[in-house]
Amino acid sequence: MMLDALTSVSLRGTAATAGPSAAGTASTRAVAEGDFSNILADISGQAISSLKGAETTAISGIQGKASVQQVVQTIMAAEETLQTALAVRDKVVAAYQEISRLAI
Repeated sequence: MMLDALTSVSLRGTAATAGPSAAGTASTRAVAEGDFSNILADISGQAISSLKGAETTAISGIQGKASVQQVVQTIMAAEETLQTALAVRDKVVAAYQEISRLAI
C-alpha cells in the first residue's frame, strides 16, 4: 500500500520533469511538490491507522474476541508498515543532510 503510493510519486515526478518547456515544467514541479507532501501526509496517516488497528486487534485478542491468527497478521502488517515508514524517514533525513552539505 505505502510502496504503491511512493512508486506513483516517483513516476509522476519523472513525468513532470520531462516537460517540453521550462515554464510548463516549473508549474508542473509546483504541483508535484504539493502532491508529494500530500502523499507523505496520507502515508503517515495510513501508518498511524495501521498501528492503531494492530493495537486494537491485540487488545481484542487478549480479551478473547479475536483469534491468534488475526492478531499475528495485523501485528505483522503493522510491523511492515512501521519498517517502511522508518526507511522513508531515514531516506528523507539522508537527503536533507546531503542538501545541507552542498556549497551555495
